[in-house]
Amino acid sequence: EIRAATRALTRSGPAPVTDVAKLCVCDLLVAQCDVNCCCDPDCNAADFSLFTTCSVPIVTGDSRLCSQKAAIYSLDVEANPPERIFKLIDQVNPSVFCIHATNYKQALSFSSPEMPTSENFDQLFKRFSSATFSAEPDSWNMNTDAQNPSDANGTYRYEYGVPIQTVDAFLRLPSPVVSSWCSDANPAGFLVNQATKCTRSVSVEKCGNIQAVSMLFYINSSILAVPKSSQMVNITVQSIVVQSLNGMRTLLNGSDVLRLPMILDELCINIVLGVSYHITYTDAGEIIEAAASFVLGAINKEALSIQQSFEISFTQVNTKPVPLSGNPGYVVGLPVRAGFRPQGYPFPIEILFAALVLNTNKYSQLTILQSTNQDCLAAQGARTPILFGYNMISGCKLRITAAMKCKPLTQTLLNLLKGQSFPEYVASFGNSQTHNVLDWVPITHLHTSEQRIYNTFQSPCQIPVSLEIEVKWTKYGSLVNPQARIVNVTALITTTTLKQLPSGRERTIPITSSVVFTDISSPAEPGYKAWPTINAKLPFDFFFPFV
Repeated sequence: EIRAATRALTRSGPAPVTDVAKLCVCDLLVAQCDVNCCCDPDCNAADFSLFTTCSVPIVTGDSRLCSQKAAIYSLDVEANPPERIFKLIDQVNPSVFCIHATNYKQALSFSSPEMPTSENFDQLFKRFSSATFSAEPDSWNMNTDAQNPSDANGTYRYEYGVPIQTVDAFLRLPSPVVSSWCSDANPAGFLVNQATKCTRSVSVEKCGNIQAVSMLFYINSSILAVPKSSQMVNITVQSIVVQSLNGMRTLLNGSDVLRLPMILDELCINIVLGVSYHITYTDAGEIIEAAASFVLGAINKEALSIQQSFEISFTQVNTKPVPLSGNPGYVVGLPVRAGFRPQGYPFPIEILFAALVLNTNKYSQLTILQSTNQDCLAAQGARTPILFGYNMISGCKLRITAAMKCKPLTQTLLNLLKGQSFPEYVASFGNSQTHNVLDWVPITHLHTSEQRIYNTFQSPCQIPVSLEIEVKWTKYGSLVNPQARIVNVTALITTTTLKQLPSGRERTIPITSSVVFTDISSPAEPGYKAWPTINAKLPFDFFFPFV
């Protein structure tokens, strides 16, 4: 009987420990739908219709199991609107070495943490009060002379979030932990821009002995160019700003002089109030430069504590920083950020910023035609950035003669409306990074033709006369502090038909560009009169520019 039961168990396999249909690794927001997370239970059909892809197409349990269930997620883009497709399949591990049954119950749960008591509280607080802790506290200490011989010739590089190593430990970025008091055990992570503020206990009598208020504490340890290497990068002083007791700040001319805390006329001067690190790195993950800017101040005998601020930023070598339009959500009045996919990339590994029109748009912004009362052909290249939340309309006059050719005129007008290089994507947030493809919204292009006919050419000629951009956005995040997020962008080109004019005759037609921002996070109020529909046209002899 025992053998029969064993054979039956072998044929049927063990019961699954994890229900993969309820497992969702991309569900990060509580009670909110995560973008392109097809397994998020908080998403409904309306949310799925806005998805562009499934960020996690397959969800499984332990990949080492011989047989298990797998949840497959995909999008049916041919449906109107697009729908999510969910399948639950049996997945067999082809490997000979696989786990048939997880019968070690202790490995299926975490051990209970040690509960604090009056006897062990001080010990636990010392161990876990810092921003990072380890079972081996000395593991941060780096001994470059005792490296593993097998790793000495290896190739290392910094990766995102990895603590920046120094010759003695790691680059410190003090931050508050349990309370507002500063903890110096917070490591700075590679490519992680941070800004912290915390409180430091000080006194005039002991200011010379407090390491954390001295410039030397923040620059005396060299940074390792790459982890576990002997190549070091010294931290240079970029600038020093001195702040008086009344808050006035003065930039010092020379930054090569180390100013240490000292007592002068019952004041302690040259104490560090703020440090700003700037790290320059290569695309190979190597740090090549490190600079620090300081804000120094003074305290009197009445001061018991000071507030310190710390910041770190990163810049890749041979690149220029691009200004943001919000953090994270867009700020009303700042430009809408846009970009394009470089040619030669079969898939959007990285979306690079675009300079849209000549030199008028060096910061990768979405632009429209700038209003002018001149002839459109004489005003080519004049663009104005689209500012988030601002509905805009602009245009110019096109003077058509009988000598004009259809095809060159059509291409000229298209370049006039869209610019020399119209972007393919728009950043969904004001601080969207180029390497995060899911944070960029593709622009949908539409075309329509109006019925109005101008007698200009012998055979019918279709020319573009307007570009109408609609930006749909929503309030994202907490109700207390919602962030503006772009979810959809459409660009509609409207064309009109022209026929031949008699010789010597001229005709003037309007060329228009417009942009409308639509908030789709809440329905329109009763009696609300919407912005003019997309088919609404201005009078023929309407005066340009528009206001």
